[in-house]
Amino acid sequence: MPPPPPMPETPASETPTLVIGEALTDILSGPDGSRRCRPGGSPANVALGLARLGHPVLLATRIGRDPFGQVLQTHLGRSGVVLTDGSVSDVPTSTATARLDAAGAADYTFDISWELSPATLEESARAGTAGHLHTGSIATALAPGADQVLAVMEAARETATVSYDPNLRPALLGKPGDERPRVEHLVSVSDVVKASQEDLAWLYPGQDIEEVALRWSRSGPALVVLTFGAGGSQVWWRQGRHALPAPAVEVVDTVGAGDAFMSGLLSGLLRAGLLGAGGAAGESDASAPRTALRAAASSVHPHEDVLRALQLATRAAALTCTREGADPPTRADLP
Repeated sequence: MPPPPPMPETPASETPTLVIGEALTDILSGPDGSRRCRPGGSPANVALGLARLGHPVLLATRIGRDPFGQVLQTHLGRSGVVLTDGSVSDVPTSTATARLDAAGAADYTFDISWELSPATLEESARAGTAGHLHTGSIATALAPGADQVLAVMEAARETATVSYDPNLRPALLGKPGDERPRVEHLVSVSDVVKASQEDLAWLYPGQDIEEVALRWSRSGPALVVLTFGAGGSQVWWRQGRHALPAPAVEVVDTVGAGDAFMSGLLSGLLRAGLLGAGGAAGESDASAPRTALRAAASSVHPHEDVLRALQLATRAAALTCTREGADPPTRADLP
């Protein structure tokens, strides 16, 4: 796969991206019985990846003032992620224990509570706070916070473009048939959706997941991207689809690879003006980028800017697999 062209500089006036969702501590349990603690949480990883790629990022989350929470604050802040008001409180920081197999693949168990504080909700719902909103994973599935996130997501569409990554955690969920309506509604109110083959295989047992991705692409979003791990990725839009291979790398583990893919994809689309705010200075208006994104997805052939974003996403995910834990690349790490 040829390298993408150099990434353009992020405009100094870029409206921040708001990421809503869990930040937690990953406890990595290796096949040899070793245990290591790393900052994690799918939305927090996406926020971290976007910040490392040069974008202003706000993160609305729920972490404590305990040692795990202090490490999370330092980890996120060092890369430029700004926590919204109310994101830190006197609560235990959530944890996820990732049990790694010999190939580095992770299976998770969780100790988590999810709810946004009134201050966090107020800042998240404020018009003009962000040009783009991203959410997903536990934040959109676990009560009582999931309903809060959905309300913010629906209200944000007037002023921001929206992306969603189901990143399903079956250990925290009910039956697939019970979860399906919520996921499908979240897909329908999003502009960009990224999911893994594992997500769709669990959510639609016995169905062709590529047919599911096609249905999703016709239910509201302009782009639906499905990732297959070492099998690469495919993107669907109303008029067609396109497949990209994954580069061969020496895998340390796969923790955070999907989140790095998501942040790379969003970065590429933001830089191309296909996501974010398009209003005048001091205003936030999603209509122009949303229109541009839908125009880019209106041909039978993949648009150059969409392909460039997918190439960036693929490289970001591959590089993350060569590192321990959720450690997405910076702009300097990529071509």
